[in-house]
Amino acid sequence: MTTDSDGQGATVDDVTSTMSETTDTRRDADSLLANWPYPPPGGWTADDLDLLPPDGPNGEPDFFKRVELLDGALIFMSPQRRIHERLIRGLTNYLDAQAPEHLAAVSQMDIKINKVQRPSPDILVIDTEVADDDRTSYDPAEVHLVVEVVSPESKFRDRKIKPLRYASAGIKHFWRIGTENGGPIVYVYELDPASQTYVPSGIHHGELSLEVPFSIKLDLNDLLTRSSATG
Repeated sequence: MTTDSDGQGATVDDVTSTMSETTDTRRDADSLLANWPYPPPGGWTADDLDLLPPDGPNGEPDFFKRVELLDGALIFMSPQRRIHERLIRGLTNYLDAQAPEHLAAVSQMDIKINKVQRPSPDILVIDTEVADDDRTSYDPAEVHLVVEVVSPESKFRDRKIKPLRYASAGIKHFWRIGTENGGPIVYVYELDPASQTYVPSGIHHGELSLEVPFSIKLDLNDLLTRSSATG
């Protein structure tokens, strides 16, 4: 039997301390990418994304600019279509203008859900008090609404994977936006706290009018006009 320095049997604290010393290796950009494209020892973590350089291992410009972590896997997001960018910008402006003082709308910021989940939604409504310019991510408790604008390459993630992660994190409101006949269509969901899953509360064409997470009234077709897109 292994004993500690006092000659006594090893305790749980002794074992935990030894394991921590063994696994506590310092991570930086060089160590994370040493065996690229293979993951670093122990796999990718949410904190690792703050250590990645903007450019790729072989000097590829902006290689890590748009990446998120889902179930421990790095997901590289493809270039946006113009309509995707216009919807994000227009809706962010609308939400920020109509939000009460204690809330703010931001775009394409991360949510650090846990060690292996760090998605990057298209739009978030967060507490104003945490809208710090130095932040790179937000905690789920600071997020009141998540919006995903569906693109061809993100369709499966936005419909099947990310809503489950947001719901399990306790984020109360989720919208998914697509296009139909050239105009936006918004699918609105609310969290069922008992099941920790989203339930649909409406499908909106043309106009969206809601009272949660705050009083909102939007002309959806106006999201694609120049005035709303440029703020």
